[in-house]
Amino acid sequence: MTTLEVRRAGLLAATAFSLALSISPLVTRPAFAQWIVYDPTNFSQNVLTAARELQQINNQIQMLNNQAQSLVNQGKNLVNLPLSTLTQLQAQVARTQSLLSQAQNIAFNVERIQTTYSSTYGTAAGTGSNATMFAAAQTRWQNSVGAFEDSLKVQAGVVGNISTNSSAMTSLVTASQSASGALQAAQAGNQLLALHSQQLSDLVAVLAAKGRADALEQARVTAAESQGQQQYKIFSTRSGYQPGNVTMFSGN
Repeated sequence: MTTLEVRRAGLLAATAFSLALSISPLVTRPAFAQWIVYDPTNFSQNVLTAARELQQINNQIQMLNNQAQSLVNQGKNLVNLPLSTLTQLQAQVARTQSLLSQAQNIAFNVERIQTTYSSTYGTAAGTGSNATMFAAAQTRWQNSVGAFEDSLKVQAGVVGNISTNSSAMTSLVTASQSASGALQAAQAGNQLLALHSQQLSDLVAVLAAKGRADALEQARVTAAESQGQQQYKIFSTRSGYQPGNVTMFSGN
């Protein structure tokens, strides 16, 4: 073999070896590739886990909605009632009290009643001279007349409150039925109770004024009987009385 042939053979061998090295990665790469393996059990578990997490998120959203609604309801429960009849009721009570304070001669005062009764009624009606007893009788009569007048005034004032109370009651019932929260309903209920209390106070005032008038009249009648007995006693025991004939009409 000549030198030229040897060179050619070496060149061919080197070329073949180079080709083998360049082709080798292409031939051996599939042996190192990673294949995707489908695991049904693992997939199902992942789906269930995702579903649970989604359900938890929905529950949290619902809880937030409930809390927001609760805050809205609490806000409604704290809203005040846009209606108040307190000033009106206080004015009616003050008016009734003013009528009672105008009681003539004998006011609604325990000490004054006791003093006046001791000096004008009871045993005092049958003591003293005729002039004294006549003056006391006049005072008792004035007390009775004044008491009846006071009773009529109180009754008129209470009757005048009926229409106002009816209007207030209608407004409060309407406000209670349309209340947006617990506070408004409670305030409407409290004002209805206040209205009821005011009506009861009017009733007490009427009964007190009427009872006062009746009591003074009964006391006057009793005192008049005592006074009459005393005056008859004075008249029957008077000395120097001489019976005689009295001519009522002159005859012609």
